[in-house]
Amino acid sequence: MLLEQKYSGVLTTIQEEHKGNLDMFDFLTYTAIQNALVAGSLAAVIAAIVGYFLVVRGMTFTAHALPNVGFAGAAAAVLLGLEPVVGLLVFTISAAVAIGLLGKQLRERDIAVGIVMAFALGLGVLFISLYQGYAERVYSILYGNILGINQTDVLVTTVLSAVTISLLFILFRPLLFSSLDPTVAETRGIPVRLLTITFLTLVAITISISVQVVGALLIFTLLIGPPATAMRIVQRPLWTILIAILLGVCYTWLGIFLAANGLFGISGTDMWPASVYITSLSFGVYLPIRLLSPLWIGRKARRHATNLKSEEVLSQERSNNDDRLVYEAKGVLEVF
Repeated sequence: MLLEQKYSGVLTTIQEEHKGNLDMFDFLTYTAIQNALVAGSLAAVIAAIVGYFLVVRGMTFTAHALPNVGFAGAAAAVLLGLEPVVGLLVFTISAAVAIGLLGKQLRERDIAVGIVMAFALGLGVLFISLYQGYAERVYSILYGNILGINQTDVLVTTVLSAVTISLLFILFRPLLFSSLDPTVAETRGIPVRLLTITFLTLVAITISISVQVVGALLIFTLLIGPPATAMRIVQRPLWTILIAILLGVCYTWLGIFLAANGLFGISGTDMWPASVYITSLSFGVYLPIRLLSPLWIGRKARRHATNLKSEEVLSQERSNNDDRLVYEAKGVLEVF
């Protein structure tokens, strides 16, 4: 019933124009679906790139906490009569900076994340209780409302996506270095703490974009699902990110497609949110790859070990040959 009310405008327009004779791909011609596809694709691309570094850095708990903090920000914005995305950005970026400043080591960071998240959730409950109206826009932050995205949302998403991707491109090498070995990176003069705060700020922006697609409660779907799956397929960072982007975009497009079919009454599909389909697709792809990946990962490890052993044998043989040549040379010199 809530979904029917939420999308009633889109549904009524389509039903009036087609009068029940809606073909399978007719929904692609409508602005609401086009907006959803553009915003969803941008969110999937950014989430895949940021999510890779989150997995490598072991910061998945942070990715879980920031959307909950953003919910409190959305509630505060609605209480003040502002757009929820404004409060979402302010609260998530503030929390990201606080987490970066409070926690340097992994254990310290997890404690800081837990404290900030608990405080923000308490504020969110307070703001919701103070708001007298129906906070539908706040609750849409929790579960996502991609089919309700308008042109303004697409514009904001495009601008934030361009800024985030540009910064990630500039910081890619030092960010990757500090993610793989922060100790060595710090000794080489890389400002690891500042880089971490900057990265967490980009995570906050990414979450503010992605919650429109899957919601704060299911943000793991785009942030962690595709990168975790891609890392089980390939090992190289660039290839991992590219595959994660491909997976994220496919999940998003298929999820929107299936949700639109249900919304428009095609093929007897039930009316479910796009986030349900996106999370199901992500889990359905990750599970078999996770179970089967030890087969090819183990084979690669054995091949790598064999190559190392062969190189050690060749190196030992070269060393023996060099010793033999030195010994023979000494013998020749002694004769003369």
